Amino acid sequence: MPTPPAPSLRFSWPRRLLDAVLYSSVWLSGAAAAQTAYTLHLWPPLDAAGYRLVLLVFAATLLVYNLDAALPFKHRQPAGTSGRKAWQQRHRRGLALMAAGAALVAGGLFLADGWWRYLPKLLPLAALALLYSWPLLRWRGRRRALREVPLLKVFLIAGVWSLVTVGLPALLLHHPLTAVAGLLALRFCLVLALAIVFDIRDVSRDRAAGTHTFPVLLGLRGAKLVALAFLAATLVLGLGWGMPRLGLLLTVLLAATVIVLAHERRDDYFFALLADGVLLVPPILYFLS
Repeated sequence: MPTPPAPSLRFSWPRRLLDAVLYSSVWLSGAAAAQTAYTLHLWPPLDAAGYRLVLLVFAATLLVYNLDAALPFKHRQPAGTSGRKAWQQRHRRGLALMAAGAALVAGGLFLADGWWRYLPKLLPLAALALLYSWPLLRWRGRRRALREVPLLKVFLIAGVWSLVTVGLPALLLHHPLTAVAGLLALRFCLVLALAIVFDIRDVSRDRAAGTHTFPVLLGLRGAKLVALAFLAATLVLGLGWGMPRLGLLLTVLLAATVIVLAHERRDDYFFALLADGVLLVPPILYFLS
């Protein structure tokens, strides 16, 4: 009778697949695409241009995050105990190729659907997304990225995410931003609360680099209180906007659980799978209903 494969071999390929989906930002890009689709479906009917926008957001998110992961200076930093960082260092070339493929897809959709007509409005958004990690701005004798500006990281992330997943659908459908201001604010507060969770993950590295974030300045407890305050604002804005109550309450409850349990020693899957996964909850519940 043949010997069954060892458990470590039998279950290694699902683990490798999960790592690839999470650490190559496919999971996070899917969340951005799902949030965009969710916004578009608030104003039916949705045509082919809307579906192409969802694909554009997926590709652009994949491009930005994999460019960030492939930065040369990040691969000179020790991975330490981070499985995510070690995986990205081993697959730097693959991440760069994914970024190049995503750039081709995003560029093709950008030109095909005439987004170039909105270039003056989109250039600042693209600049913020790219300058977040790329040290292109010279300040006090050396080049710095926007993420190094005290407390700016989480606000920048939340701003870009809300403008992409709410602002772009509004632009496509010719709705003024004032008409979606409540949804913009709701999405901003939710993403900001979750972004603080990732600052908790990176607190030791940020402290060593001199980057002032909420966990660095206020400690673990203070940072969690700030995150929970923005989450409370999400709930209030969602009720005011008229979001489905069950989905809103479940999203806030899951996000609050992640915030309360967050700690820099948590497993990489806690952050990559659960914290990012909260962003998928509202669109999944909406489409299931």
